Amino acid sequence: MTTKSKLKALPKDLTEFRKNLGLNQSDFWSRYGVTQSGGSRYESGRNMPMPMKLLIRLHLSGVISDDALKAAKAK
Repeated sequence: MTTKSKLKALPKDLTEFRKNLGLNQSDFWSRYGVTQSGGSRYESGRNMPMPMKLLIRLHLSGVISDDALKAAKAK
């Protein structure tokens, strides 16, 4: 099995996914280094850059932990 096949797809509805996690836009998107307004644009259909899609997929697949995201953001 390749790494690609282990990665979860992005949720089709990011807004619903975020809300199911009980997070507001600011809390959810800040973990990825995205502002609330940027996250809002992605949730409303604006094309998300491939590196951001990959980062979210890696995080949702467990390849990148919450602690790793926090550590990378702190640098």
